[in-house]
Amino acid sequence: MKISETALNVLSSLTYKGIGRAWIVQHLGAIESPARLAAILNQSAKDGGSISALEFEERKEDLRQQWERLAGVVDGVVAIGDSDFPICRGQVKDSERPVALFYRGNLPLLEKHNKNVAVVGLLNPDEDTEVFEKQVVSTLVSYGVTIVSGLALGCDSIAHKEALLSGGKTIAVLPSPITSIVPAGNSQLAEEIVEKNGLLISEYYENAKSKMELSGRYIERDRLQALFSDCVMLSASYSKNNLGNDSGSRHAMSYARSYSVARAIMYDSQQNARNPKYDLNRQLIEEDRGVEQEHRAIVINRGNVQEAVQDIVSKHAGPQWVDKWVQKGLFS
Repeated sequence: MKISETALNVLSSLTYKGIGRAWIVQHLGAIESPARLAAILNQSAKDGGSISALEFEERKEDLRQQWERLAGVVDGVVAIGDSDFPICRGQVKDSERPVALFYRGNLPLLEKHNKNVAVVGLLNPDEDTEVFEKQVVSTLVSYGVTIVSGLALGCDSIAHKEALLSGGKTIAVLPSPITSIVPAGNSQLAEEIVEKNGLLISEYYENAKSKMELSGRYIERDRLQALFSDCVMLSASYSKNNLGNDSGSRHAMSYARSYSVARAIMYDSQQNARNPKYDLNRQLIEEDRGVEQEHRAIVINRGNVQEAVQDIVSKHAGPQWVDKWVQKGLFS
C-alpha cells in the first residue's frame, strides 16, 4: 500500500480537536518537520498546547500501522500537497475541499484533463428510466467520458454497469471505507470496476460509528461526485416532501450549482410529466427558468440525446478532445 508522508501528516493533524479541512488547506500542503507541525498545531488545536514532536510522530506511526493492514485491498492514500492528489473542478471553499483520499485502482482518472461526468439518481428507478439512462451513459462513453457515481443501488449501479458494458471506465465514490463496501451487495461490482481499469475512492478508513455519521458521509460523498466531475447529471429522483420522499441526488445537484459545475437533467415532458420519480427533475428545471441561459442545466430528452451529450462534453473541453471526436466522426 502506498502511504505518502504528506497523507500521514494531514490525517494525523485531523485527529486533534479543532482541526478541520479548512485548517489543513490553509496550513499544510507539503511535508513539514514534526517539530514545525507540532508548533503549528499547538497554535490552533484545542488540546491544551500539549502537542510535542514526539507525540505527533507516535500518532503518525499508529496510523501507518492501521493503514498497512489494508494492504492488498487498498492501493494507497494521497493528500493535498502530494503531486498526484486530484484538483477540484469546481469553485469550492476550503472547508469543503477534500484533503485526503484512499483509493484502489486507476487514480489518474481523477486528473483534470480526464473528462468526467457524474450520474446520480434514485434507488428504485422504473424500467423506462433504466433504458433511458443506459442510452445516455453509453453515448457519453462513446465520447471518451469517464462515468462517476456513488455505487448505490438503482441509478448509480445502472451508470457503473452501463459504462463497463460500453467499454468505458467508471469511478465509484464511496461513503464507506474501501474495505467495507456499502451496500455489500455491490461488492462484486466494485471488484469489476477495478478489474476494468476503473477506480474506487473514499475519504474514510474506518466505519461510521453511528447512523447519523453514516448519513453525513452520504452527503459528503455527493459533494465529492460534484468536485471531481465536469458535469453532474440527474437521471431521476423524488423531490423532498412531507411524505418522507427524498434523495441524495438533490445534494449532488445542489453542490454542482454552488461549485459552478455544469449540470444536466434527464427529462422527457411527454413521458415523465406525471411520474413522481421525476419530481426533482421538474423542480430543478422550473427553478432554472429564472436563471441566465448559460447557467441552466442541460435538459436531455429521448429525442436530443446525441445533441445534449455533445453539449455536455464540449463544455471546458480542450482542443485535444475535440480533435479526437472529429476523428471518430462524433463532431463535425
